[in-house]
Order: sequence, then structure tokens, then C-alpha cells
Amino acid sequence: MNQFLLQSCWWIPLYGLIGAILTLPWSTGTIRKTGPRPAAYFNLLMTVLAFVHGSVIFRETWNQPPQQLLLDWVQATDLNLSFAIEISTVSAGAMELVAFLSLLAQIYALGYMEKDWAMARFFGLIGFFEAAISGIAISDSLLLTYALLEMLTLSTYLLVGFWYAQPLVVTAARDAFLTKRVGDVPLLMGVVTLSTLAGSLNFSDLETWAETATLSPLVANLLGLALIAAPTAKCAQFPFHLWLDEAMEGPNPASIMRNTVVVGAGAYVLIKLQPVLALSSVTDEVLVVLGAVTAVGASLVAIAQIDLKRTLSHSTSASMGLVFIAVGLNQVDIALLLLFAHSISKALLFMSAGSIISTTNTQNLTEMGGLWSRMPATTTAFLVGSAGMVALLPLGNFWVMRRWLNGFWTVPLWLVVVLLLVNSLTALNLTRVFGLVFAGKPQPKTRRTPEVGWLMALPMVILTVTGLLVPWMLQQWQLLISWHGPWSETGDFDTLNLLLKTLGTPLLMLSGLIGCGIGVAIYWYGVLPRPVRLPIPVLQDLLAYDFYIDRVYLLTVVWAVDSISKISAWTDKYVVDGAVNLFGFATIFSGEGLKYSGTGQSQFYVLTIAGGVAVLLGLVIWQF
Repeated sequence: MNQFLLQSCWWIPLYGLIGAILTLPWSTGTIRKTGPRPAAYFNLLMTVLAFVHGSVIFRETWNQPPQQLLLDWVQATDLNLSFAIEISTVSAGAMELVAFLSLLAQIYALGYMEKDWAMARFFGLIGFFEAAISGIAISDSLLLTYALLEMLTLSTYLLVGFWYAQPLVVTAARDAFLTKRVGDVPLLMGVVTLSTLAGSLNFSDLETWAETATLSPLVANLLGLALIAAPTAKCAQFPFHLWLDEAMEGPNPASIMRNTVVVGAGAYVLIKLQPVLALSSVTDEVLVVLGAVTAVGASLVAIAQIDLKRTLSHSTSASMGLVFIAVGLNQVDIALLLLFAHSISKALLFMSAGSIISTTNTQNLTEMGGLWSRMPATTTAFLVGSAGMVALLPLGNFWVMRRWLNGFWTVPLWLVVVLLLVNSLTALNLTRVFGLVFAGKPQPKTRRTPEVGWLMALPMVILTVTGLLVPWMLQQWQLLISWHGPWSETGDFDTLNLLLKTLGTPLLMLSGLIGCGIGVAIYWYGVLPRPVRLPIPVLQDLLAYDFYIDRVYLLTVVWAVDSISKISAWTDKYVVDGAVNLFGFATIFSGEGLKYSGTGQSQFYVLTIAGGVAVLLGLVIWQF
């Protein structure tokens, strides 16, 4: 039985798709008497089946070599397109994480959207969404992955634009779709190029090909840059990061998935492509630079936001920036651990944010306060999620960062500074949010704020316990490093290296404590008056408006596209249409003129032909 479930692992993405199809009678309004809840139950049932099926596969693949399952699609002459599926511990674990978070998000959505008339449509879109991400998790084919990324782009567009009657929602959905399409087009170019160079689009074959491939620097660089374009857009990295901030206009249960597994899917594709990207040193440097710029910039921007969901979304971009740095340094294991720890913690933060929004009917941080005693489950979830996002003992991100620091000192010192700075800024931001939302005195909108119902509280509690158990999971998977000094493990007695490695963990913890301490001093004890403003107003506005990136786009990209469109329209109207009209008028004029020469006398026709031939001969003689 287990072997059958193992060989049928390709069914797991189909569960979500079947759930989406089963919701159609309710989402289209064909069935109305029962209300939309049966559609939600069908989709929940399919997600439970996917989770159970995935748990069996995860157990069977533990400590086993990866297997590959080929599904033939097109075979014609020398063209052979097949979809390869990887059955391994990593792919099964990623698929199980998607099913677990999707299940909790859907239970949460039952309570969050119980009064929404379009609940059935939402659950149908979630099923479509889940199918795409689960497929990406087990796909071993770049061609299949590209198709699934297109599905993910479409589902993101539909979920962001769920409340399509609001103008801001329509704009956010459009921007999210177009931004991702900008990244998908270069990826398609890379797919076509790889199919020619490598002869296969399976990730396992590409890894083997990359070991012996000899490409010119120009080809390797262009190929690498094309392949990282789509992950850069999916992970909301600079300069494609604005869509995630705007996407917060969508329903919060979708934001839970978007800020965990959607951005994780983009990073997962980047990790699978790492052997090919390593052929170009420029690509690795670009990944490190993009990750560092996004991590630091997004962390600074997050602190200046007053919208609860937007400040958390910028924190997501910063976390994905660290993943990009890890991939650029060829540390794939660190990147996977960062994705795992981030997904659990960020899902907790967005669940607690959704609970706050549903009870207070506001997302403005300046209108909140004093919720810790009124919403204990929500407060606990936010605390555990925040601690998991910062490298603070004993939660999961601390162990991931400590493992990273164990081999981090072979890279430039500025990258170490970036890591410590991002950790400190993240701690400051989350402490700031906690101080504004949960600490202090109740505001008018937070005086009557009971804890959310059990449908929203249950997934929060389950995920809170899961977040606390992340270190235990890492220990069971033998992914933790020992507390012994690095010199006893490596035998390296270089004084400076030993000093840096010894101070790495205390510096990491100290950076988090400094961020928390500053946040507590300002937002809990009022050392500075609120609202806190920087002494330089220009700098304050620069962070609050996300470095004016949207205005830069208006003055550059949007202006260029608009100008090219106007030039194209003018050319089409006056040049192309003018030429066509000229030929039309010439034909009409010549026809009108020739109709008077139709006398019926043959000698006149012969004279006309002779005259035409003479003119042609004259032109030929003149040319020569």
C-alpha cells in the first residue's frame, strides 16, 4: 500500500485541483440554497487527503535516495517532452509543508470569511493555488515548473483581486500580475536556451550537465540572469518587490499563503537551479547584492509603515533577501532551513494580524493598543511568531542562523554586518508592532475586542505549538550543530578565525537583543514621544514611501512604455495607414482615369501596350 502511495505521489497536487473543481457549483451560483460552506468542506477534505498522502510519502522517503518518476507528454520524431517528478525527502517535506499550512489557512478562512458572500469562490481559488505550489514542490522538470509558475501567477492575480469591486484591489491585482510576468518572460528564454544547450530540462539532468558544461562567460552570465528573473519577482526582491506590498489588499487567509509558501516557491525554484547558476560568477554576485539590498532596505521600510499587514509584508521581502544571499553563496542547506523557519513564523504573524483586523476593523497601528489582556491566543501567536523570525534562543531561526555563522567567516565582512543588521532591524520592527498593538492603553477601536472564535483560534494554537517545536524537529532531522567550539570540529587554530567564530553566536544574539531593547524603550516605556519621527524629515518620508520606487517607475518604466505606445500609435495611424491609403487612392485614381480609355478600338489598346513597354524599356536602359 505504501509503495502504491509512493508511486502515486503525483496525485497530491491534483487533490487541490479536484477541490477547486468541486467548488464550482457554489462559486458560480448554481447552488445557492445550502450556502457556500459545503464548497469549503469539499476543499478542506481534499487538503486533508493531500496532507495524509504526503505524510506517508515523507515517512517512506526519509533517509532514502531520491527517485524519479517520468510522465510522458509528447513524443514525436526527435522531440520527447516528459514531466519528471522527484520523490525525495526534500520534495516530500516541501509538499507536506504546503499542505499543512494550506489546511490551517483554510480552517482559519472559515472563521475569517464566514460572512463573505463569495466564500466558495475563495476556496476554489485556494485549491487551484495549492495545486500549483504542491506541483512545484515535487517537480523535477524545469518545463513543468515553468507551467506551474504560470498557474501560480494566475492564482495570485485572482486571489489578490478577490474583492474586485474596490479600485485599490484591482490596481494591486494588476500590478502583481504584470510584475510577475516581467520575471516569467526571461525565465522562458532561459528554458528555451537550456533545452538547446543541455538537451534536457530535468533538474537532475541539468545538475549532471552543469558539472562538465563549458560555456562562454557571456552565455553563462546571460543564462544565469534570465533564470533568476522569475524567482526575483516571485520572492518580491528589489526591484520587483512592490507587488507584495500592494497584494495586502486581498483577504488575509490568502496573505498567509502568499507570504509563506508563494515566496517560498520562488526561492525553491532558485535553489533547484543553483547548479546551473553556479556556472556564472556574475549571477552569484547579483544574487548576493540583490539579497543584501532587499534585506536591509525592506527592513528599514518596514519600520516606517503604519499599516499592520504592509509592515509584515516588507519583513517577508527582507527574509527572502537572506535566502538569496545563501543561494548566492552556494549554501543551499541554509536556504532551505531559512525557508522552513520563515514559513512557520510568518504564517503565525499573519494569523495573529488577521485576528486583530477582524476584531478591530482596522489595520492602522496608530489606532491600536492594549490588546494583550483581551486577546491572549492572538498575543501568544504573535510573540512566538516574532521570536521565530529573530535569531533569539531557543526558537528555530536562532539555530538556522547559528548553523550559517559556523561557516560564514569565509565571506566578506560586510555580509556579516548585513546579517547582524537585518536581525537587529527585524527585532526592532516586530517589537515596535507588539508595542503599538498589544502594549499600552486601549484606544477607541481596541476597547471592545474579544478573542476570535475557535475556527480562527484553533489553527493559531496548532501553529503556535508547531513553532515552539521547530528546534525539536531540527534535532530529530539531525540538522542542528553542537555547542562545541568550532576549533574542536575543524582543527583550525588560526587566531582571528577562532575569534570570529567564537564571537559569532554572541554577536547574533546581541544584535537581536539590541533591536528588542530599542523597541521596548521607545514603544513600551515611551522614551521618545509617539509617533516617532526621524530628525531628518526627508529620510522619514524616504522610508515611509519605500524609497519612492513607485515614482521612479512612473518616471522611467511607465514613461518609456507610454512614450513607445504613443509613437507606435502615431506610426500606425499616419505611416502605416498613410501608406495603405496612398496605394488605395492611387488605385482609385488610376482606375477612374483608365475607364475613359475603354473605346473598344483594338489599335488604341495596342498603342497603350506599346507605350507601356517603351516606358519600361526606357527605365531599364536608364538604370544601365
